[in-house]
Amino acid sequence: MQENLLWWQSGIIYQIYPRSFKDSNSDGIGDLKGIIEKLDYLESLGIKSIWLSPIFPSPMADFGYDVADYCDIHPMFGTLEDFDELTEKAHARGMKIMLDLVPNHTSDQHPWFLEARSSRDNPKRDWYIWKDPKEDGSAPNNWTSFFGPSAWTLDEASGQYYLHQFLSSQPELNWQNPEVREAVYESMRFWLRRGVDGFRVDVIWLLGKHQDFLDEPENPLWQEGQQNHWKLIHVYTQDQPETHEYVREMRKVLDEFDERMMVGEIYLPFDNLVAYYGENNDAVHLPFNFSLILSTWDAQAVRDLADEYDQKVGKGWPNWVLGNHDQSRIASRIGPQYARMAQMLLLTLRGTPTCYYGDEIGMEDVEIPFEKMQDPAGLQQPGVKGASRDPERTPMQWDDSENAGFSDVEPWLPLAPNFRDVNVAKQEQDPNSFLNYFRGLVKLRQSTPALYAGDYESVDSGHPDVFAFKRYTDDQTVLVVLNFSEEGQSVDLSEINMVGQVLYSTRGEAGERLLLETLILGPCEGMILKI
Repeated sequence: MQENLLWWQSGIIYQIYPRSFKDSNSDGIGDLKGIIEKLDYLESLGIKSIWLSPIFPSPMADFGYDVADYCDIHPMFGTLEDFDELTEKAHARGMKIMLDLVPNHTSDQHPWFLEARSSRDNPKRDWYIWKDPKEDGSAPNNWTSFFGPSAWTLDEASGQYYLHQFLSSQPELNWQNPEVREAVYESMRFWLRRGVDGFRVDVIWLLGKHQDFLDEPENPLWQEGQQNHWKLIHVYTQDQPETHEYVREMRKVLDEFDERMMVGEIYLPFDNLVAYYGENNDAVHLPFNFSLILSTWDAQAVRDLADEYDQKVGKGWPNWVLGNHDQSRIASRIGPQYARMAQMLLLTLRGTPTCYYGDEIGMEDVEIPFEKMQDPAGLQQPGVKGASRDPERTPMQWDDSENAGFSDVEPWLPLAPNFRDVNVAKQEQDPNSFLNYFRGLVKLRQSTPALYAGDYESVDSGHPDVFAFKRYTDDQTVLVVLNFSEEGQSVDLSEINMVGQVLYSTRGEAGERLLLETLILGPCEGMILKI
């Protein structure tokens, strides 16, 4: 057991996509005052920290991930005064505030890029990555954008190409330039001085680029219909050695302030992922572990990755994620019948869980017709399954009124067709609802040291569809048993103990004492037992 845990170790992070949470000014888009309105609700969930997807000034070509000013708020979301009010009121309720930092690229409307683009000899030219064309005028190499086409765009005025791994309106900053790094660090200090408690750092594993700018090798596993980006193996644009030095520098900025932290967005195998903790835990506090999102929904597969990850984390602090603004919602990925069990898994594994808004009421992906699609990743790759991220970004379902209580006008994205049945107001009234199940699960986690601070050890359930594991401290042991099958199962866990007392189950039951020799689980059921 680890003692004296910090807030980001013992508590739960809750991601809000601000455009879709609550609209306070009737423009169809969520905003900061809308979040302030819902702070009592957020507090009722038992979460510790609110992570806000980008709210900075931006042309919104990629909905805020194209930043035009790192030190202000987009008027669409409100003002700096609104942000200060949100921070103050969240802190008063014991909740922390985390911002989304986007240091890899800016908007092409950022003053830095406007200067850099103005001439080849502008002092800020080297703040971005420019290369001459090949002799035939084509792009410097074969690097591709995550959003489909080439990662290079020709600036006709200067005759050079600039690099962008996302939209052409998101040019990449040159992290080899110390002036760039210091400018980003100073923007971090701006928010830290305002009371921000941490950052989720966007695409942190992409900051370094191989300076020889070689072609990347083709991916022999790529198939027609997959996103174009995966045609290549990205050995020169991802996880470069110098990125670790940049991350340590960012950590030093955070360490200038008390109890601040950063989460790093990193899609890498465990061996590469855990390197971002730093050799002495002097880098990213929580390198995002997306393995549950990427894994097949299978008891043995999940057990294997949980065992491997827990072992490889070493002295770092683990973390787990089931969904976010870039990934299909968990209830849609695995089926709504598994949604409660999935939340139990997330909230009982060792480490910090991150929950995505709406998952606590069982929200699902919403099918968005092409004519209503907003996401540039989908618009640039028509016909590519899963390219658009709109389905998981739809408005929060607050009640059964028109527009689901999200707004007085038509929302920026279509509502889920089931919002009149799946919403907060309706679930508040039902003691057996998903929402109240989630609250009970969080309450149990936060009141049980074995669950928020204890060690982890998987257990052989004797059944291929059942994943069982222990969480334990010196004086407390909890057994978690999860049925990954849509059929009922009986397992023998008598080697652990003869009897277990149910602390919680996906059916909401507690208190019953059960023989572990013939423990019966219903379809898709999860159970937490005190032993």
